[in-house]
Amino acid sequence: MKNLTFKHLRYFDALARYQHFGRAAEACSISQPALSLQVKELEAVFGTTLVERSAPRIRLTTVGKDFISKGRQILLAVEELEDLMRASKNPLSGRLRLGIIPTVAPYLLPEILLALSERYPGLELEVRETKTKSLIEDLSGGLLDFAVVALPISEANLKEFALFEEEFALVRPKGDAKKKIPSPKLLQTMRLLLLEEGHCFRDQALSVCQTSKVRPQQLMEGNSLSTLVQMVGAGMGVTLIPEIGISLEARSSDVSIARFPNPAPKRTIGMLWRTTNPLSVQLTEIGEIIRGVGQKKRDSTGASAEQAVSDKTT
Repeated sequence: MKNLTFKHLRYFDALARYQHFGRAAEACSISQPALSLQVKELEAVFGTTLVERSAPRIRLTTVGKDFISKGRQILLAVEELEDLMRASKNPLSGRLRLGIIPTVAPYLLPEILLALSERYPGLELEVRETKTKSLIEDLSGGLLDFAVVALPISEANLKEFALFEEEFALVRPKGDAKKKIPSPKLLQTMRLLLLEEGHCFRDQALSVCQTSKVRPQQLMEGNSLSTLVQMVGAGMGVTLIPEIGISLEARSSDVSIARFPNPAPKRTIGMLWRTTNPLSVQLTEIGEIIRGVGQKKRDSTGASAEQAVSDKTT
């Protein structure tokens, strides 16, 4: 066992996640032959096969699955040990891994990165933009330090830190600018443009319409909010966007953006990190900075949307 190294565990973890030697090697910033050699060395240490090698994807053997389960516990413990040492430093420095959902990243990420670099000049932020489910998995597995998502998540091993609330806005073709805001019941009858399955904002949009399902002929999907707004501009339907996206999306297409009357539908944006993370105090400080960025963005969007609060619903 004396030949087992932390590098072996890290490379095998990447292989288990990507199930592909090439992609795992790229994620580890090494060559594919080098990663393959490390995995073979690991198998030699234990005298057993951990990987079933087949093209295009590999599979873990039964022993390999048991090994990676324990191995990830070791990797996470080492990560938290490193964080414990970093927590004693002031100001915070070194690598910090941020995850963020696609319905927040385009609108807040540049300002977040700028604000954090000014507060922590020695901080090296690595960003991953993906769906909530993947972010939760990566947080729990120690691949991320914190994430910006829509709350609540309600995972026992993750701490939730609310940042700000934001309302939803209705995006319609330009010619609909003078029309009254449709009620949830009327929205159900309109062609609704939604994000693809797996995006939490999709479920939130359906909730605004007071339905969990839409008929196929009334549904069109896109992979980003910007795509959906462009589709609205082409007269293909209506969609919803978060308040922080109004200023950007209103400029990008020939559409009208309207506010819902009170009580307007809204969501809570917050941060997540592992409850065992020794950097909890520092992450709370980071949360306060991001909260300020979000509030500033919300305040700046008020004049860029159609003021329809006083309109009656049809």
